[in-house]
Amino acid sequence: MSVVVGYVPSPEGRVVLERAIAEARARGTRLVALNVPRAAEFAQDFVADDDDLQHLDEALAAAGVEHEVRRGAGDETPADTLLDLVEEVGADLVVIGLRRRSPVGKMIMGSTSQRVLLDAPCPVLAVQFD
Repeated sequence: MSVVVGYVPSPEGRVVLERAIAEARARGTRLVALNVPRAAEFAQDFVADDDDLQHLDEALAAAGVEHEVRRGAGDETPADTLLDLVEEVGADLVVIGLRRRSPVGKMIMGSTSQRVLLDAPCPVLAVQFD
């Protein structure tokens, strides 16, 4: 079993990662961190470059967590890539980040978050941040 976390190289992403590390430790399972580019938006800030992923790997090793770091190919939606990984590794928890939204924004939650929350075959821990 494992904990899967959707990773974004940002201050908010580090908060989500810390929560995922704590969950993996508490469960005694490995952590699989996934960064997924969107094919049309590969240069966006939420895409981890090679240095970001190397630093992530080093941080997880320093945290003493059995782990794996992956980058999605960007040929599927981020939700599909994350959900495929959850199935592949037999995850018992998914950790994702959610941005604080206005009342209208809550009605039209981001499609990635909504898909993961609704379609994951295991519990999803949504870490909310501003």
